[in-house]
Amino acid sequence: MTDSTRRSGADEPYPFSYGGGAGYPDPPAYEPQQAVTTPSGVTVWPSGGSGGGGGVGEDGGAGAGQGAQGGGGRRRARAPRPVALIAAVAAVAALVGGGAAALVTNATQKSDTTVSTPVVNAKSTSSSGVSAVAAAVSPSIVEVSASGTSGQSTGSGVVITGGGEVITNNHVVSGADSIKVTFSDGSKKTATVVGTDSKKDLALIKVEGASGLKAAALGDSSKVTVGDQVVAIGSPEGLTGTVTSGIVSALDREVTVSTDQSQGQGQGGQGQGGGGQWPFEFGGGRYNGDVGESTTTYKALQTDASLNPGNSGGALINMSGQVIGINSAMYSAASGQSSSSAGSVGLGFSIPINTVKSDLASLRSGGSDGNV
Repeated sequence: MTDSTRRSGADEPYPFSYGGGAGYPDPPAYEPQQAVTTPSGVTVWPSGGSGGGGGVGEDGGAGAGQGAQGGGGRRRARAPRPVALIAAVAAVAALVGGGAAALVTNATQKSDTTVSTPVVNAKSTSSSGVSAVAAAVSPSIVEVSASGTSGQSTGSGVVITGGGEVITNNHVVSGADSIKVTFSDGSKKTATVVGTDSKKDLALIKVEGASGLKAAALGDSSKVTVGDQVVAIGSPEGLTGTVTSGIVSALDREVTVSTDQSQGQGQGGQGQGGGGQWPFEFGGGRYNGDVGESTTTYKALQTDASLNPGNSGGALINMSGQVIGINSAMYSAASGQSSSSAGSVGLGFSIPINTVKSDLASLRSGGSDGNV
């Protein structure tokens, strides 16, 4: 046997013949690839690199390929692509397809779990919405009857604490020597002035001996928009707990009212229920009489909810049952006549509740007018 170059330890014959001959043929320039058995039990011989072909034997064994310059054996046809390669491609495709399916499923799941904010009181234009608000807030609205040397007036107020703090208009209680409060259940109590702010037409009174009262929820007037439906509750003409409804007609209307104490008490003079007509100026016009020389101007919410004499100090409420304004001025077409023949023409004004909240600390300490 002639010497030949072999790898270390390669003294045994190759397990297959090259060129169809027997014995020890010349070794290839590279180490032969080994057969691969697929999961299905088929033995696959990889294709050769120099013209030889790999294949699968009819009995699942190895079929030897024949090079272009091989020996005298019969040349075998090249077999199809290895089954292992096809299986690998199929596996990759499955992974890619599965990933795509997972992405689609994930996106679908996220879409299904998207949370949308429901519209609260979507049917608030119905009478049931108004009646629900009225039922919830009416216990927090009171009638305020004030009397003094200049006369008497009747207005409304909003309970803001269970201990008896009530917000009303300054012109309802200014100059009063005695104040009576009537609740929605008909009970009456005495109240005293805690503080007033004539420049904002606000006053804080305290019901004596009160506890456990139902306080109204104060909203956020900065979120009010034109067209919002609102409910007004007050005591027009001394009719305690009267409910009307409408919309917010405009924002930031400049309303001018009197700061003269005599104007407040002088507006009544007609006995119980004679709330009188509170004069004010708006848009260059004068309504309900002369405001006098001492005046103040504030920005108000405008509403077409029916407001009449006696509604002053009452609540303007949104459909969530929150007070967004304190009713303060309304236009009566029959301004030169008695209050009994005057009526609302859909032009009312309300002090924004945010103005009230910003002034509460001052009112509790006596207010800008120095009342104690």
